Amino acid sequence: MPPTSTRSNKSQSQSTLLSIFSQEYQKQVKRTHAKHHTAEAVETYYQRYLNGVMKNAAAPVLLELANEVNFAPSLMARIVLERFLQEQEQAIPSKTLINSMLRDPSQIPDGVLANQVYQCTVNDCCYGPLVDCIKHAIGHEHEVLLREMLLEKNLSFIAEDQLRAKGYDKTPDFILEVPVAVEGHIIHWIESKASFGDESSHQAYLQDQFWSYWNRQDTKDTKDCTRYKNGRYKNGIEDELYGGIQRRR
Repeated sequence: MPPTSTRSNKSQSQSTLLSIFSQEYQKQVKRTHAKHHTAEAVETYYQRYLNGVMKNAAAPVLLELANEVNFAPSLMARIVLERFLQEQEQAIPSKTLINSMLRDPSQIPDGVLANQVYQCTVNDCCYGPLVDCIKHAIGHEHEVLLREMLLEKNLSFIAEDQLRAKGYDKTPDFILEVPVAVEGHIIHWIESKASFGDESSHQAYLQDQFWSYWNRQDTKDTKDCTRYKNGRYKNGIEDELYGGIQRRR
């Protein structure tokens, strides 16, 4: 696969491939999510877990089960943990409690299950609290690098944290206090995404974030900047620098 940018090197190409894999894997999981959460499926997974740890509590029962049914290990751990807590408490556990136990399995009152959940979260490449932390760290790193680039160019800007302090709920990474012209386009704001910009992801970002940014700076000939750190799908997104955001008619 050729590099997605003239400045791409081997490590960037690898990160692009990993980003593409992650996106495609998550699409597959979303397509099959419902069938793994039927009452019958949940009970089957829970009983297989109980039978498995009864035979060998040290074996990665949940991890192997997740791989067998082609489901994310962290999500399988969540299913079994929720079923376990329902049995223990005779009530549906809160999402807050489940999330807390997934982040820190030592809170789980059953040591065997705690170990099984831990094995799932550390071996999941696309879901779970560990992956969330990594994504957050990478996203923050890219924002810092982008900030440094803007400072090097002596561009005045308002950062996302400053905008949130003013009460904005959805904000780009940076709003330029003085818009700049790049290749004939006026740039008001910049958003950096530490991911691969495939067409479906880009369309989702448009609906969830980008249009709301754009409407605040509703100016003729505006075409603001979305930077996909791991490249983009050329046929789906017309321009690498601007991310294909166009004026709505």
